[in-house]
Amino acid sequence: MRVFASALVFILAGSAAAQEDLTVLKADGDVAPRKMLYESLRKEAGKHFDARRQAVAALKTADDVKRRQADLKARFVQSLGGFPERTPLNAKVMGTDQRDGYRVERVVYESRPNHHVTALLYLPVGKGPFPGVLLPCGHDATGKSAESYQRACILMATNGLAALCYDPIGQGERLQAIDSNGKTALKNGVTEHTLVGVGALLVGENTATYRIWDGMRSLDYLASRPEIDAKRLGCTGCSGGGTLTSYLMALDDRVVAAAPSCYITSLERLFATLGPQDAEQNITGQVAFGMEHADYLTMRAPRATLLCVASRDFFDQQGTWTTFREAKRVYGIVGHAERVDIAEFDTVHGYPKPQREAIVRFLRRWLLDKDDAIVEGDIAVVRDRDLHCTRTGQVLEDYKGKSAFDFNAERARSFTGQRGKFLADTANAEKQVHQLLGLPGEIASASVKVVGTVKREGLEIRKLAFETEPGISVPALLFLPEGKPGKRPLVLYAHGKGKGEDAAVGGAIEKLAKAGHNVLALDLRGMGETAPGTSPANAPDYWGVDAKEAFLGLHLNRPLLGQRVVDVLAIAAWAAKDEDLKGCPLHAIGIGAAGPAVLHAVALEPRIEEATLDRAVLSWSAVAHMPGGHGQLANAVPGVLKVYDLPDAAALLAPRPLQVLSPVDPAGIGVGQERLEEAYAACREVYAARKAEKRLVLKATK
Repeated sequence: MRVFASALVFILAGSAAAQEDLTVLKADGDVAPRKMLYESLRKEAGKHFDARRQAVAALKTADDVKRRQADLKARFVQSLGGFPERTPLNAKVMGTDQRDGYRVERVVYESRPNHHVTALLYLPVGKGPFPGVLLPCGHDATGKSAESYQRACILMATNGLAALCYDPIGQGERLQAIDSNGKTALKNGVTEHTLVGVGALLVGENTATYRIWDGMRSLDYLASRPEIDAKRLGCTGCSGGGTLTSYLMALDDRVVAAAPSCYITSLERLFATLGPQDAEQNITGQVAFGMEHADYLTMRAPRATLLCVASRDFFDQQGTWTTFREAKRVYGIVGHAERVDIAEFDTVHGYPKPQREAIVRFLRRWLLDKDDAIVEGDIAVVRDRDLHCTRTGQVLEDYKGKSAFDFNAERARSFTGQRGKFLADTANAEKQVHQLLGLPGEIASASVKVVGTVKREGLEIRKLAFETEPGISVPALLFLPEGKPGKRPLVLYAHGKGKGEDAAVGGAIEKLAKAGHNVLALDLRGMGETAPGTSPANAPDYWGVDAKEAFLGLHLNRPLLGQRVVDVLAIAAWAAKDEDLKGCPLHAIGIGAAGPAVLHAVALEPRIEEATLDRAVLSWSAVAHMPGGHGQLANAVPGVLKVYDLPDAAALLAPRPLQVLSPVDPAGIGVGQERLEEAYAACREVYAARKAEKRLVLKATK
């Protein structure tokens, strides 16, 4: 092995504080560096929104609408990874409270085997059967017992509508990761949703898959009750519950009447204002295949739908009204424009009294054939603990069942055997990598501008700005020792925290340069100077500062990891042609979060002769098995574990030299040698088969 590889074990170390200004990009351009990636992706999304508008404008007949409905539903379900088979609900009534004019039953059922749902069923007085309304919760920590949900359900029950309100995963009695005290082991329910989503993406699903299936099985439970008329089912929810209402009303034909509140806007306006939100609100490929918020309404046309809007909501009302206009037109095409309506109130985000009254009136009109003014009087609500369906307040404590994280891990394990096909068919492996990462068919050489030069003792540092794709600037520092550059290896050096992390005087990059290498330190898009933000200093960064950009990439079928691979490959192509550097042997180093991007780039670019991964995550399987990973969304690739894992990608480098140094688990903690060897066992076998055993170096920190 060359001096480059053997020297890295001690060269890759912490650096002193920077002494010079090594900033490459200016903040006074058309787009600030930290907004560059987001705005580039939003511009790309805009092309898809334009194409979708043309497709919708072309709808002229009811048959046109039916074809579009069927196509979008199929694509939607495919993006979710499909649904599991229906299994016994094993429902139990845990307690009943008789109240004035209605009763409340505390119930538990299983949406999947040994995966428990806690819910409250509000039943009117009388024989029934009554219409049944499902109320999915928003992001209130207490879930089903939140005051506004209690009030909404009581208002329904006292007006002839049964209501079922259930806890989402990560909220109420359904925390999916609990500590020894039965409390959340993570930050909050929204964080749980995103962390569940990272693992789910890797196995070809989505947090929305869990959430929608819980909703469908809750409709099953509602329809199974003798007090409920299964042909008169409705659905309403606010915020995150509005999201689930939108999904359920689009996908489940049993929902006769639906009223999503404080959620529906348009993705186009959402991206221009708040940006992508919770994990379940981002469906893989959604923008690319042309499904907008309006489609949640039009996929169910001509069934009755009411949009509820708050004038002072943070969800953009302009988008809501644009969505409504489109839906009104499509409902008109199928002959029932009167079945879609909108109600706006001068309120803030939430589920306040005016909305509850309008929703109950709407549901009564379509489920009871009664259209009368509903007035909500004084309603007594109870404490969270008085509505518990479990003894301890958590299903995982009471039933020791399976969490969504457990299902992710099980699904990842189920793919272990079939991943062997990836290494057995290396001729097809690169094609599969290209497809999963969303890489373009051809990656052009980057263009470059020299924006400055810094002198150090024995070194020249050139500030370079690469354009790897239209609108994408990759700032870089080229460290050139004295002498002719073409006689030394060129090291592409990408650090997850940015090029400045190791670029200071006396730092790892300078040491590498003074050991006889040209070093090109890169800020891959969304890292370093173009990072959208900074991680919290004293708290886990579960989402990652680039979460919104990662979600946008997933909407476009362009995982952020793949975009960063484009950066490395485009710059490698430039280096092969540059007058000063062509002829230099190419090496690559990927550190931390940049490790997976560098690994894939080297796997796809045979001109890169050897590589080192330092402090990079061990494997995607580890991510799928660990609830509390930090910043792993940016490197998540939908469905990738069905095909290959990171160590399998590493095997594509054989027989080229590869060092894997100090790998970490998804939370950034170093793993031991035994675990490293286990993860890379198949990779070792490939290197051995290529007679290159000594070219694969695996060195853990403990």
